[in-house]
Amino acid sequence: MKLIGGGVVLAAAGAGGFVALNQPSRAAREAWRVAGQESEFRRRFLSYALLAPNPHNRQPWLVQLEGDDALTLYVDLERRLPATDPVDRQIILGCGAFLELLRLAAAEEGYEAKIRAFPDGAPDTTGRLDARPVARVQFAPSAAKADPLFAHVLARHTNREVYEPRDVEPAKLAALVAAGSAFGLAAHTCGNDQTAEQLRSLTWRAHEREATTAYTMQESIDLMRFGPAEVARHRDGLSMEGPFLALGTLAGVVTPEALADPTSAAFKQGLDMYRPLAASARAFAWLTNDGATREGQLAAGRAYMRLTLEAAAQGLAVHPWSQALQEYPEIADLYAEVHALIGGGQTLQMLVRVGYAKPVPPAPRRGLEAHMLS
Repeated sequence: MKLIGGGVVLAAAGAGGFVALNQPSRAAREAWRVAGQESEFRRRFLSYALLAPNPHNRQPWLVQLEGDDALTLYVDLERRLPATDPVDRQIILGCGAFLELLRLAAAEEGYEAKIRAFPDGAPDTTGRLDARPVARVQFAPSAAKADPLFAHVLARHTNREVYEPRDVEPAKLAALVAAGSAFGLAAHTCGNDQTAEQLRSLTWRAHEREATTAYTMQESIDLMRFGPAEVARHRDGLSMEGPFLALGTLAGVVTPEALADPTSAAFKQGLDMYRPLAASARAFAWLTNDGATREGQLAAGRAYMRLTLEAAAQGLAVHPWSQALQEYPEIADLYAEVHALIGGGQTLQMLVRVGYAKPVPPAPRRGLEAHMLS
C-alpha cells in the first residue's frame, strides 16, 4: 500500500499486520462491555448513563453519591466547548441524555429516579454554566416499570458513515416522533422530500462554515485522538482511527497542523470526506421547544436520548448534523435560516440525519471512576 505523495510504502507481507494494529481500540470501549456489572445499585445505573451521547464526546459529567439513595450531577467545567457552544447549551443537552439513560437503567430494576433539575438555580440561557449542580436524583425502589427502550442501550451508536440510498419508511419516522416528543419537546421528521433537499444544502454549508472558521475548527482539532493508542489514552473526543488515517499520520500528511491549514491537502481531503455524508441524508429529525430555560435544554437532552434509542430499535442510523444550531457569531445567518425553515417559531435543540448504514463501533468512554467525586 502506498499513500500518494507521502512516500510511505508497505510491502504486501506487512500490510495485514499494519491494518490489524490500526483497528479501533478495544480498551477505549471497555465501558460498553462492563456496563451493568457494578454491585452498588447507583453505580450500576451510572455505568449505563455514561454511555449517553454528548457533544464532541466530552463526557462532561461529575457525580457525587449522597446518603444511601441519592446522587448529584455536576458539569465538569473543564470539558465544555467554548468556541462552538459558547453558552453551554449543547453541554446541558448531553447532561439531559445522561439523566434519561440513568432513569431508564434504574427503571429496568424497578427503581424510580426522581430528578430535580438545577436544585440550586441556574444561569439564564445566554450565560455560562457555573459550579452549581445540574440535577439531584433520588431513587425509590419498587416504584417504576421497565421501559422497552432500555433494551437498545448497547446498540445505540452515533453513525457517521455515508448512508445507503434508501428512503426511511414513514412508519419508522413516526416512531421517532413518538419517542422524541417527551418532556415538553416536540419531535419532527421529514423523509426524502423538498425539506430534506433544503436541509442537505443547509447542513453542509453549516459544516463547511465551522470547518473554515479558524477557532471553531481548532476546537475540534484539539479534541482529535490520532490512532488507537491515543484513543485508548484519552477515551474521549473525536476518534481518528483506522488504517487509512494511520497511513496519513505515518506519512506526515495528516497532522493537527495540516488539518488546521485550509490550503493543505489534508484539510481539503478532510472536507471532501464529509461531502458524501451530507449528500447521503435521506431523512432528518429535529427537536424543538421554547428554548427559554436551562430546564428546557436538559429536557431536550432527555428527549434526544429517547429518540436515538427508538432509532436503534427501528434499525436506523442517526448522526447529529447540528452545526447550524450553534450560537457563535459566524454561524448566525445559517442559524436564522434553519430556524426559518423548520423552527416553527420555536428553538431548535437538535437536528440529525437519519437513514440506513453499516454498523459502527461505539464511541470511547472514560469509565465510571473518571466521573465520580469522592
